[in-house]
Amino acid sequence: MKIIKRNGSEAEFDIQKIITAISKANVTVDEGVRMTPKQVKRIAESVVLSCEQLGRSPSVEEVQDMVEHQIMAHGAFEVAKSYITYRYTRSLVRQSNTTDDKILSLIECNNEEAKQENSNKNPVINSTQRDYMAGEVSKDITNRILLPKDIVDAHNEGIIHFHDADYFAQHMHNCDLVNLEDMLQNGTVITGTLIERPHSFSTACNIATQIIAQVASNQYGGQSISLTHLAPFVQVSREKIQKDVDAEFESLGIKISDEDKKKLVEKRLRAEIKRGVQTIQYQVVTLLTTNGQAPFVTVFMYLGEAKDERERADLALIIEEVLEQRYKGVKNEKGVWVTPAFPKLIYVLEEDNIHEDSKYWYLTKLAAKCTAKRMVPDYISEKIMLQNKIDKNGEGHCYTCMGCRSFLTPYVDENGKPKYYGRFNQGVVTVNLVDIGLSADKDLDKFWKIFDERMELCHRALQCRHERLTGTLSDAAPILWQYGALLRLKKGEKIDKYLHGGYSTLSLGYAGLWECVYSLIGKKLTEPEGEELGLAIMRKLNEYTAKWKKAENIDYSLYGTPLESTTYKFAKCLQQRFGIVPGVTDKSYITNSYHIHVTEPIDAFEKLRFEAKFQALSPGGAISYVEVPDMQHNLEAVLSVMKFIYDHIMYAELNTKSDYCQVCGFDGEIEICEDDGKLVWTCPKCGNKDQDKMNVARRTCGYIGTQFWNQGRTQEIKDRVLHL
Repeated sequence: MKIIKRNGSEAEFDIQKIITAISKANVTVDEGVRMTPKQVKRIAESVVLSCEQLGRSPSVEEVQDMVEHQIMAHGAFEVAKSYITYRYTRSLVRQSNTTDDKILSLIECNNEEAKQENSNKNPVINSTQRDYMAGEVSKDITNRILLPKDIVDAHNEGIIHFHDADYFAQHMHNCDLVNLEDMLQNGTVITGTLIERPHSFSTACNIATQIIAQVASNQYGGQSISLTHLAPFVQVSREKIQKDVDAEFESLGIKISDEDKKKLVEKRLRAEIKRGVQTIQYQVVTLLTTNGQAPFVTVFMYLGEAKDERERADLALIIEEVLEQRYKGVKNEKGVWVTPAFPKLIYVLEEDNIHEDSKYWYLTKLAAKCTAKRMVPDYISEKIMLQNKIDKNGEGHCYTCMGCRSFLTPYVDENGKPKYYGRFNQGVVTVNLVDIGLSADKDLDKFWKIFDERMELCHRALQCRHERLTGTLSDAAPILWQYGALLRLKKGEKIDKYLHGGYSTLSLGYAGLWECVYSLIGKKLTEPEGEELGLAIMRKLNEYTAKWKKAENIDYSLYGTPLESTTYKFAKCLQQRFGIVPGVTDKSYITNSYHIHVTEPIDAFEKLRFEAKFQALSPGGAISYVEVPDMQHNLEAVLSVMKFIYDHIMYAELNTKSDYCQVCGFDGEIEICEDDGKLVWTCPKCGNKDQDKMNVARRTCGYIGTQFWNQGRTQEIKDRVLHL
């Protein structure tokens, strides 16, 4: 068994250290109230047993809490008092500098929490370590100076999660929809260099990747671009190639028919589209931003965005090439084709591509083939989104999320026109619904009272995010605020206007609806009583965001939090506060947002139908998924799920597996096994357990992770049941 030390590093669990600590406290009290060596040993053994029952590596603080409890359970109150006093004294010493140990453990690569904090960051490389080190300093400043103490305490206790505290000290926002159209058509500036309107499709793709990298280095969340904004440059290249062909044949004195010339032009155009798409795929995968990871970017594929039929046909050419290249994958260090994490792809299901007789049905079949092998694209239903995203003019809109799942609210500008590209999210604070449920102790009146208190806490935390951005000058991130990614403000101009009026959003996240409902009434969310309570909680959350929006003219929006590493943190905090509660805290994770629990057997279609009700009540962002086996030889089933998504739910994905063992060449599902109390990824063919010698790709929370996960998320992945 392992133990997690205070600096985040992992060590072997040693019962002798517990015995020594209790013995030291024991000798400080009067002889008449001391415990016997046998009692001390029994306490230590009880603590070991409790740790083993957790099913994960305990932290030092958890072990010490257990020791305190056991000493008092034995009636040795004077010894307990001495032990507690010693802990408190040591705690004061540690508080004199809270960051040194963590930073040093980061540099030495033995901080287990940091190594598994982000499934798309490699903690060994210098750029990631630099980002993590800066993050530790930022969190220290944030906790000591920038945030009120009760918000910091609530975050540390897992009552709420104040997202991305490691970036809060800077005036940075969460995520955005990049206005690539404006930047390409009207030019932009990158690191002081003027970039004019590109004269070919391949150049436009190259500029797009530079924009993606710059944007990623100036905010900390996800970003999205639309292929529609690249589509006009297909025609630019077509006309350029046509001129070149005319000049070539004229110089050679050769006549060529218009039909043959058209075929030659289109062949060369296809080659350029292929080069341009390769530029996007390979540059996104190989680029490292200032935070030590590939840009967290989503590529949106929506035929309905095209301005006319010619642009739509050109957009279809780009989409086809993107899907073909993603299906192929990228080569790992062994030269084997594997699944990359980014860019994330979203394909819109619409009338022009969802039926067998639709004009672009061939693209949908290609998307299904790609999903079955590479887990992307994910799917947005134009039909359902137009019903869910209605602006103040009564018109529905279909648009992409920002990165993983964060959606903007419908917005109409001062000219009465809908606007999405160039908008952003200010930040997220998530409430732990499970903690409210357990704190209420099955009393619904008490639940709603605590719920109201927690909402006010979240509201103040979100206001801190807003106030931190207030007064930010456009100079803080020129690519965003001055050169078109979001806005074109003047130097020295403040961004304040765009923090109000619905231009940007603030997200109230929520987690653990499944466990919250079960803790209150002993019913699953999928049972009638559970569903009724779950929907009531969702409606109440929306009432609060609406109230705050009305009072402050800020678009607060309800967001189904993905919980990558926080699922483990919340689970540990719940176990510390409430112990092991069957069906609630007996896992090392809690359920994302409104999702049905990963262990619950349910049909794929019923799962999507059921979760659609909750997704509609999560306007700030949500995604549903179905877990499937290898579907490469059953594309009809994949297409059936896609058609069901089109008719029933706004945003969904299919989770399959895509792994490779570099030791033996196994190409299949790498398994998760228990080894000395720890979950370890293991090749089923050769037994390889070295994570550096395998490629594993899994859905984490709406996006693909490839750098492995903490023990809580790993257990969640292991527990997932198939829905198809």
